[in-house]
Amino acid sequence: MRRDDELTKDDVNASEERLRALLVRAIAGDAAAYHVFLRDLGAHLRAFLRKRLARLPDEVEDLVQETLLAVHNQRHTYDESQPLTAWLHAIARYKLVDLLRRRARRDLLNDPLDDGNELLVASDTEAADARRDVAKLLDTLPDRQRRPIVHVKLEGLSVAETAKLTGMSESAVKVGIHRGLKALAARIGSGS
Repeated sequence: MRRDDELTKDDVNASEERLRALLVRAIAGDAAAYHVFLRDLGAHLRAFLRKRLARLPDEVEDLVQETLLAVHNQRHTYDESQPLTAWLHAIARYKLVDLLRRRARRDLLNDPLDDGNELLVASDTEAADARRDVAKLLDTLPDRQRRPIVHVKLEGLSVAETAKLTGMSESAVKVGIHRGLKALAARIGSGS
């Protein structure tokens, strides 16, 4: 079993060295070496990307072509003292991330309205009503409790930022939040 692992590592190293030697010759002007490099690299990229795009198999070939084009355009940036695989995989990952971003934007823009009834059921007035109810509850608290809750819990400021903004110590901000939330919970629990 261990011998198979070593063969796999040897195969990877041999492939790395072969591709690296082809690219170095290609950069030096050997067109035939460059043709072989791109052909063999395409096969490696297909395997690399097929694993990462198992749910999007139709995108693999386009991404292989985009990556090969990027390798072609950036070949002058390859540092011969560095492993070729790391450089190639970085380019392939960038292209993969670009693809996923494009798809995410397209999917967001083309969000289907599968359930027309859902459109009529949901209402933003519920959110507005909830905000109004929270504001009424917060108004029942003293400033030393209400302001820290508003700044930290609702606006997302840090305790330190809230302390500077309100002139309170960080400990006072924490205590105010704790006591204010406890008072609000009691009011909600009692129904008032």
